[in-house]
Amino acid sequence: MSKNYIYKTKVYYEDTDAGGIVYYAKYLHFIERARSEMIYQQLSLSHKQLKNDHDTIFIVKSCNVKYLKPANFEDKLEINTSIANKTAVRLNLVQEVRRGEELLVVANVELAVIDNKGFVRKLHPDLLEKI
Repeated sequence: MSKNYIYKTKVYYEDTDAGGIVYYAKYLHFIERARSEMIYQQLSLSHKQLKNDHDTIFIVKSCNVKYLKPANFEDKLEINTSIANKTAVRLNLVQEVRRGEELLVVANVELAVIDNKGFVRKLHPDLLEKI
């Protein structure tokens, strides 16, 4: 997996409050989509394939979000996802939401790796290497 992955999206009316400002919880949707697309593109695997073929599921263990500036209706956003640290059982990501050069939101996300039964599991060395 490359060090950084950029996911692009646009703010739709459904993402905003009555004032046309992105509702704070919607940023979690944006960063989740960015993580999923990173896996699809970089690993060439879907979450379904990871679960069914590799007995591997990524879950969010923690998420610390800092809101710096608001995004607005119809803004074009980029979510930059970078891997800060990785082990066989954990990934630490930094996800930045930007509007052009403006940094709007920073999320530090810790992912844990579990199996289909919900137990902590080590990533297969081949998958860990791709990350």
